[in-house]
Amino acid sequence: MWGKVALVGLAFAAAAASPARATAPIYDPVALNIGISCQWQASCERRQRKALRDARRFIAATNPPTSKIHLCNRNARRGAARLDWVGFNACIRNSKLSPTRRRR
Repeated sequence: MWGKVALVGLAFAAAAASPARATAPIYDPVALNIGISCQWQASCERRQRKALRDARRFIAATNPPTSKIHLCNRNARRGAARLDWVGFNACIRNSKLSPTRRRR
């Protein structure tokens, strides 16, 4: 009997959850990337989302060369499909950083 009461309580708690958390993160690749990178820690996720927002605004305002964006993507990688947005934001704002030229 106690298990049924707990199950009903969990169902009500899930129904009362905020709409932002109600969506499955599997359908949002950015949330999934940030969640996996941060191991689902809320403070880390907030820091990553803020860096993502700041980097987007900076790129829209300054329009850096595409090669610099690709360089910062490579520098901020944490694995095959994970990206550290705090590192990307710092990289894209670094004025002394210039992409290396490819040799022929």
